[in-house]
Amino acid sequence: MKIRQLSIEGAWEITPQQHTDPRGAFMEWYRFDRLAEVVGHPLNLAQANLSISARNVVRGIHFADVPPGQAKYVTCTRGTVIDVIVDIRVGSPTFGRWEAVQLDDVERKAVYLSEGLGHGYCAVTDDPEFVYLCSTTYNPKGEHTVNPLDPELGIEWPAEVPILSPRDESAPSLAEAREAGTLPSYDTCRAYAETLRSETSRTE
Repeated sequence: MKIRQLSIEGAWEITPQQHTDPRGAFMEWYRFDRLAEVVGHPLNLAQANLSISARNVVRGIHFADVPPGQAKYVTCTRGTVIDVIVDIRVGSPTFGRWEAVQLDDVERKAVYLSEGLGHGYCAVTDDPEFVYLCSTTYNPKGEHTVNPLDPELGIEWPAEVPILSPRDESAPSLAEAREAGTLPSYDTCRAYAETLRSETSRTE
């Protein structure tokens, strides 16, 4: 597989090598050791999610309190989505920047995003299957959202009329979330990542 760091620190795009023959195809879509080499520590697999969305559904922008946050390794096993990573870490050099990666059942790419980054996606086809590997279990008290249609973010969703959940539709803007103190700190996220790397070193 090829692992490419994205423009936002803490996010990577993973492209598997597909082996095909008349029987079908085979690939490694996740390798904990290869990912750990670039991230600096293994992904602690605590929960796996699968969502199916109607075309034009937008989910996000979601994030969790750090620590412990929630790192995610995501891919689309059927159909096509546009996956979006947003730097919501206050103090980050790329604060407010977003980057999009197409995830589909052709190239079968995946995206890894570290704790503290915002995440969302848009269903481009009907009923795409979207899979998440998560570093922590769901904690509703520590989960937050930023409005995916926030003009300040200016995310270019591939949907003329995005379909949102009531929670996402009423979510605060990035500026409002910052003012409320719910956004993670860049320094806190970096310190937590260093803690994870140190724990890995002690167990090797």
